Amino acid sequence: MARLVLRAAAFFCLLTPLLASAQVPAALTADPAADAKHPATMISLADLPSHGEKLLGVFYLAAGEGPHPTVILMHGFPGFEQNLDLAQAIRRAGWNVLAVHYRGSWGVKGTFSFKNAIEDADAEVAFVRDPANAKKYRVDTAKIVLLGHSMGGFMVASAAAHDTKVAGMGMISAWNIGASFPPASENSSQRAADEAAKKELIDQFTDDNDGAPLAGCTVEGLVEEAYEHRAEWNFNDYAPQLASRPVLVVTSDDGLAPMDGTFATALKKAGNERVTEAHFPTDHSYSDQRLALTTVVLNWLATI
Repeated sequence: MARLVLRAAAFFCLLTPLLASAQVPAALTADPAADAKHPATMISLADLPSHGEKLLGVFYLAAGEGPHPTVILMHGFPGFEQNLDLAQAIRRAGWNVLAVHYRGSWGVKGTFSFKNAIEDADAEVAFVRDPANAKKYRVDTAKIVLLGHSMGGFMVASAAAHDTKVAGMGMISAWNIGASFPPASENSSQRAADEAAKKELIDQFTDDNDGAPLAGCTVEGLVEEAYEHRAEWNFNDYAPQLASRPVLVVTSDDGLAPMDGTFATALKKAGNERVTEAHFPTDHSYSDQRLALTTVVLNWLATI
């Protein structure tokens, strides 16, 4: 999803400033020491089970015997931006990184839907936590962190809320699916607003070719699915379950900052004292801020 057009009032949010003098992580500029016995490697993964299908993707394994802390990186809708530059840098910092596609996307068998993607996110966490997989891939199951971009930001919030042992969660320009529509109401003016919001999303998804890599769905059907589940798919409601864990909230000038600022506020109201925020004056893909974004992510991971 290249952008999300929101009808919102002027947004004012105090964010943690990103200073040019911020510490530059070594993983941004240097490769790690080689380990002949346990080299860094990339696994072409094709066997991650989720509800009768196998998710496809890559598992970047860090050098060294381990076990290693592990990031599960979840892409957005539909995932034209994969953020694999982040994955490589995170691995250089000593973390494994799992990055797979949802059912019905990018050649994975099955049907794409938001409900299925939510289930797939949970399946990814279960996969790395499984004792046999943890041993095989040198995973420190006490240090599993979720990181998601756009729709992936919603998926990591959902998965972290479902699994209290997830050590931390980061979202980059997260799309709060349920908040894309006005609150439920039966009056006629509300129904008109709902239809306008639906049309806006359909037009956007169509213009951005978001349905092209997806199977078993239409953009109209996906928007209707999001609308029908708007009350339950609002990550602000997950704040109490996430109150005890570190959360990174990164925003840009793509129109999603109001949603994500509201989420950060909800976390703080729930008692979370470990919320880190950063804002970049760039687009939804952080096209001209990739190194700065990577710096923020690496420095945040170093605190977990």
